[in-house]
Amino acid sequence: MPSPFLSSEEYDERAHQLYNEGEYDQALAVLREGLTLYPSAVELHIGVGYAHHAREEFAWARRAFEEALVLDPDHEDALAGVGETLLKFGQRDASLHCFRRTLELGYADDLDLMLQIGRALFREGMIEPAREFFEIAVQNAPESAEAVSCVGYAQHRLGEDEAAIVTLRAALRLDSDHVEARVYLGNILYDRGDYEAALYHLDKSNPEDHWDELGIWRLIELKKSIFKLTDGDPELKPWEDRVQELAGESDDIDEMLAELEAKAMERDQQVARGQIEMFGALLNSLVEGEAQTDEPVVEVQELPVSHHMIESGGHMYQGTWEEIVQQMRDQKAAGLPIDQYMATEARRGYGKTGVEIPWRDPESFIKGSATAGLLRIDR
Repeated sequence: MPSPFLSSEEYDERAHQLYNEGEYDQALAVLREGLTLYPSAVELHIGVGYAHHAREEFAWARRAFEEALVLDPDHEDALAGVGETLLKFGQRDASLHCFRRTLELGYADDLDLMLQIGRALFREGMIEPAREFFEIAVQNAPESAEAVSCVGYAQHRLGEDEAAIVTLRAALRLDSDHVEARVYLGNILYDRGDYEAALYHLDKSNPEDHWDELGIWRLIELKKSIFKLTDGDPELKPWEDRVQELAGESDDIDEMLAELEAKAMERDQQVARGQIEMFGALLNSLVEGEAQTDEPVVEVQELPVSHHMIESGGHMYQGTWEEIVQQMRDQKAAGLPIDQYMATEARRGYGKTGVEIPWRDPESFIKGSATAGLLRIDR
């Protein structure tokens, strides 16, 4: 039963703590209990909205945020929440209207709110408006390394690497322990070929600071080439262990999709084998017919499938899809398994372009990268 001794603020505080711990179901239960006693508590409706949003139940989230706005049409958190859910439904103009309404109401100096809105836009590939809110955050909190670094991330996504490097270095001057900015800067410097500077920054991170294998593989590669470390060196072991840990992380959905994909591939292979057998039988019958008429038999010679492509960086690769990916892998992350290389580059490409790149097979990976504008297929 609901406890009459708790205020709506206390219900909200309890739910917020559970939310921060990732216990979204329990947070929702606490919020709903609170709403039975305090149905007009705006903060509780907003909490319900964010809990549903975290569970990717966007329709329910939108409903909760809109109920909060009925009670308080100018509540900044409710406006931001509605804006985030509208983004998920592709309603970008309406979303921006909600976000900019918070500025009209005078919340530009709310650092957390500006960063929240900017990140929501950034995740959906709306980089220019994201930078607008990040810059507003910096204007009102110039000492915030987090806000300054967010501007740098946006500059990088917009292709302004020189400006991004300057901005990220400024963020690190404000807070030298801002690991996210340091790793991001290290990867930009690596892409530009400034390997010693890249190693300087990546080497100031710890294995647990990384949630993507790319930066770790680059650090391992740089340590081997610059410090002349060899495979099995104790200094590399924590990093190699972290790569294995990240590569081994999969949930039930990933495993189910992998199983379904394997079954689909097996089915496609069976169909293909059947078609090849039919085609072979047809060829045999044609050959036999030609032999009976004393006509010369033309031998059919199978040619290897070969493709050419030019990467955006100016590097040319030639060969089959598989050979091209191997060449790309050998140049960027030698030693990394092909599937991990494609997965890592696909995530990196999504971060740069906002376009999802398939990575389960080399052909899809290369064609998806071309669609994202990361390379050009010449033939």
